[in-house]
Amino acid sequence: MKQIVVINTGGTFSSLTTEHGLAPGLSAEELKSKVGKMDPNIMLIMEDYCSLDSSNISPEDWCNLAWKVDGLLGRCDGIVIVHGTDTMAYTASMLSFMLQGIPIPVVLTGSQVSADAVMSDAMNNFKCAVSMAASGIGGVYVAFSHNIMLGCRASKVRTISFNAFESINYPNVGTVDAFGMHLNKSYAPPRKKYSPSIQYSNKIAVLNLFPGMKSDILSFLLKEGYEGVFIEGFGLGGVPFINSNLMAEIKKAASHGLPVLVGSQCRYEGSNLEIYEVGIRVLESGGIPVHDMTREAVVTKLMWCLGQTKDIKEVRSYFEKNLVQEVTLHGSVKKFVSLEENDSFLVRITI
Repeated sequence: MKQIVVINTGGTFSSLTTEHGLAPGLSAEELKSKVGKMDPNIMLIMEDYCSLDSSNISPEDWCNLAWKVDGLLGRCDGIVIVHGTDTMAYTASMLSFMLQGIPIPVVLTGSQVSADAVMSDAMNNFKCAVSMAASGIGGVYVAFSHNIMLGCRASKVRTISFNAFESINYPNVGTVDAFGMHLNKSYAPPRKKYSPSIQYSNKIAVLNLFPGMKSDILSFLLKEGYEGVFIEGFGLGGVPFINSNLMAEIKKAASHGLPVLVGSQCRYEGSNLEIYEVGIRVLESGGIPVHDMTREAVVTKLMWCLGQTKDIKEVRSYFEKNLVQEVTLHGSVKKFVSLEENDSFLVRITI
């Protein structure tokens, strides 16, 4: 019998109506009573970590969850983390970096409607997450709306629809339909030795570029002791150099050891700083490209990197590597094969 530990952190999934609006209130055991029929070969072990709206989840919670997951290794076959949707992608991405090579599935899920409501999506998401947690395919995942996504590629793209999450610039690891769960193991994280590294720094800033933005913001961040910056540029990652001193500021920051990452404000298809002059000048100024990573992955990878090193050369080196399938590096584009095109990779799991 597979033993799956379910860690409840709150979120909409466990929310109840209060005088201040919806707020987490259901315990892990109360959630279990609402699950309904499950695979008889799976035993659920319910645990409460916290009861928070995910807007209140902090980096310290990421560390605590990572240590909790690490402590459960050898005592269960998989882990499900019930989490609010608003910051779930950040948590999933950070756990992907902190727990690289984890040999069991760690699956985050949540819902758009409380498990206590009649028309809730909670139990379908939960059952998909439990099935993925029992699959034996190690890594950190998000299960939502009949899709299984890598934790470092998932992003919340809708506020109220049931299909709130998408896998950005990368195929789903699996899907669920009337015939069960179909998993393509070739899209799972690379198999490597498990090496948890649960340190971080949150002394970073994210700048969403807009026309006319003052360029002295980078000097301010450098002066205030920030350790990393992510600039979301235009289109393929362009940054202005006419009527703007941003390029000079990027160069100054890099020369003082402040990593400046540059990507795109566009969610899909990624950035490429090697095409336009407004991108090439970024590279010449010392900017670090992030290619097709999600915002959540860039932020958490930068925080995680700065927990390992403050050396800008080493941070750059980390961003030149694909650690957990979080990035498609230029020159090494992987041909994504659909489930229909190559059925030989499928693992079928009946729910």
